[in-house]
Amino acid sequence: MSNADTGQDAATAGAPPAAKLTLVTLTAMVVGSMVGAGVFSLPRRFAQETGVAGALIAWAIAGVGMLMLAFVFQTLAVRRPDLDAGVYAYAKAGFGEYLGFFSAFGYWASACVGNVTYWVLIMSTIGAIAPALGDGDTALSIVLSSAGLWAFFLLIRRGVKEAAAINRIVTVAKVVPIIVFVILALFYLDPSVFADNWGGADYAGSLFNQVRGTMLATVFVFLGVEGASVYSRHAKRREDVGRATILGFLSVFAVFASVTIVSYGILPMSEIAELRQPSMAGVLEAAVGTWGKVFVSVGLIISVLGAYLAWTLMAAEVLFVAAKDDDMPRFLGRSSGDDVPVPALLMTTALSQIVLVVTAFSDDAFNFALDLTSALSLIPFLLAAAFAVKIALRPVRENVTGESTRRELAFGVLATVYTAFLLFAAGLKFVLVSFIVYAPATFLFVKARREQGRRLFSPRELVILVVSIAGAVMGIVALAAGWISL
Repeated sequence: MSNADTGQDAATAGAPPAAKLTLVTLTAMVVGSMVGAGVFSLPRRFAQETGVAGALIAWAIAGVGMLMLAFVFQTLAVRRPDLDAGVYAYAKAGFGEYLGFFSAFGYWASACVGNVTYWVLIMSTIGAIAPALGDGDTALSIVLSSAGLWAFFLLIRRGVKEAAAINRIVTVAKVVPIIVFVILALFYLDPSVFADNWGGADYAGSLFNQVRGTMLATVFVFLGVEGASVYSRHAKRREDVGRATILGFLSVFAVFASVTIVSYGILPMSEIAELRQPSMAGVLEAAVGTWGKVFVSVGLIISVLGAYLAWTLMAAEVLFVAAKDDDMPRFLGRSSGDDVPVPALLMTTALSQIVLVVTAFSDDAFNFALDLTSALSLIPFLLAAAFAVKIALRPVRENVTGESTRRELAFGVLATVYTAFLLFAAGLKFVLVSFIVYAPATFLFVKARREQGRRLFSPRELVILVVSIAGAVMGIVALAAGWISL
């Protein structure tokens, strides 16, 4: 049993046990986490990079790669049932406390940045009829988005169980419009338009570059596949964590790919690339008229608010469990009588607020937040995949429950190769910006070590610190010199 289960401090003494979630609720949290802002932006994002052929290849790569990651989280949930909070716990167990800390912080930060994309997209959607909101990056849209951020803080503050129940209802409500979009787009699909959009070499460069350009978008829409793993301490049965992961992934993969592919049969890709976000609304409007745009826009708002709820829960959970394991300052390990990690929730909302303000200075607020979210999540994913390889090779040394199989080793290797390729696909810009986010977080690690009266850094950890600071400095210089831009 982990510290998260036994380490109640004075602030939480006498509190009721953590709410126990069923397989259905855990699966809904995975689906709810994945089906958010990203799916509604897919037509434009893909059309800016590739044609039908490149899109099919990209989804094949992303589908296999993310399925391997889903199998990794399923395997780790079974082989190391003592580890809670998923991504963070696996990185720490496999590669030490400092990399575990970076994994926790990076995963948390990616969730906070991802939450900003939701509000940007909501405001951009409403901006189609209220020009003062622009593309979600005007002063008014930031003020309204900020109000939404703190309204959800108060909702979640009331209790985890209540918030999870709301998420399950919203998950069903938001999947329906997406499925309707796919069916209608298939009905109105024009084979000649689809054929004209097949290639894209003249429009977007070589096929390899086309596929590479879509990779961060596919990462973004699949973020949340690890959702049940992150929330594992609340599961009624440990085996449900892995089952919910696979069920959630399989439930949404075909939908995501279909949304992208059928859109190529409605409009030329050059026109799709110029649609305002959410581009799904523009595609359906071209097919069936204005009511299609309204229909998708309403579905988007429901979808995004549900995804925001799920991601805020998961982000706060990561900080809470990391604090319980002495890898974050103690104040983040406090929770209310309703099992809500209030300080972690407050810090999560505060970072989202800061990033929301930063988007006002970006050339493309939505795409910037989307790509940064994906880039920040890659190191935590890479460490989790590598840990799966490690326990498959050395099960006894890593305290594995049961016997590892060659299949589990293959899953781990493929997932590791996939996430390493994603780092390459992200490009130097987002790797450097990620370092700018990662490096300052070390002060939380230092605070936690000082609270415990421990040595601040081991020799190995000092090397990691130097690398992170060097990367952050390079990123700041690159931004200041104009070599990269937000």
